[in-house]
Amino acid sequence: MKRKVKKNTEWFEEWFDSPYYHILYKNRDDKEAKEFISNLIDYLKPLKDVFFLDVACGKGRHSVYINKLGFNIDGFDLSENSINIAKKQETDSLHFYTNDIRNPLKPNYYSVAFNLFTSFGYFEKEQDNQLAINSIAESLKEGGVLVLDFMNCKKVLNNLTKKEAKIIDEITFNITRDFKNGYIIKDINFTNSNVDFNFQEKVKAISLDDFKSYFTAANLKIEAIFGDYQLNAFDEDTSDRLILVAKKQ
Repeated sequence: MKRKVKKNTEWFEEWFDSPYYHILYKNRDDKEAKEFISNLIDYLKPLKDVFFLDVACGKGRHSVYINKLGFNIDGFDLSENSINIAKKQETDSLHFYTNDIRNPLKPNYYSVAFNLFTSFGYFEKEQDNQLAINSIAESLKEGGVLVLDFMNCKKVLNNLTKKEAKIIDEITFNITRDFKNGYIIKDINFTNSNVDFNFQEKVKAISLDDFKSYFTAANLKIEAIFGDYQLNAFDEDTSDRLILVAKKQ
């Protein structure tokens, strides 16, 4: 039996709100994520009274860790299901909201904004990518800092795994990858309870030069570029990540 596909939705609206998204990615490395955030905090040296923003926060695992380090933080995500889960962890200095990345949550409010683990580049229209960067910048105070963590597209494309199967919670996720029209596309097919499912992830292969254009248009000045979670220098051929640190002018 095939499931019915929702009409008039972006792929990420349906997939990120699906329980299967969280099953497939439930084994993400929390230790690595915490070390990355700790390295960023050590680099940025923010004062304890500043406000952080976690853009596209998912279930809020990074926001929770930042809050435990003693910082005020708001997180938002488009997925209502994820935010409902995140809200269970709210404190007086940690809050979660359902929000679209193209809309600023609180203008001129935050000192630091994080957009981590390739939570960007999902839109079909190029102007929406720019609008998203503009909205994050609008949320920052003057002199505020955006840290955007994206995949290094050149390395990803040079090492693209075309097909693989992952068995998680007795579900076999059959995954195929391709590069079409400037997008890295991942098709995810599986069967559960005699129902066939098909989801697709589609992320624009955004280069460093592309990001430089986005940031310049949003009045953000790039101050550092790193290539991994240990904050080593970025190398287009060998780095796993493209991590940009930019300040609002």
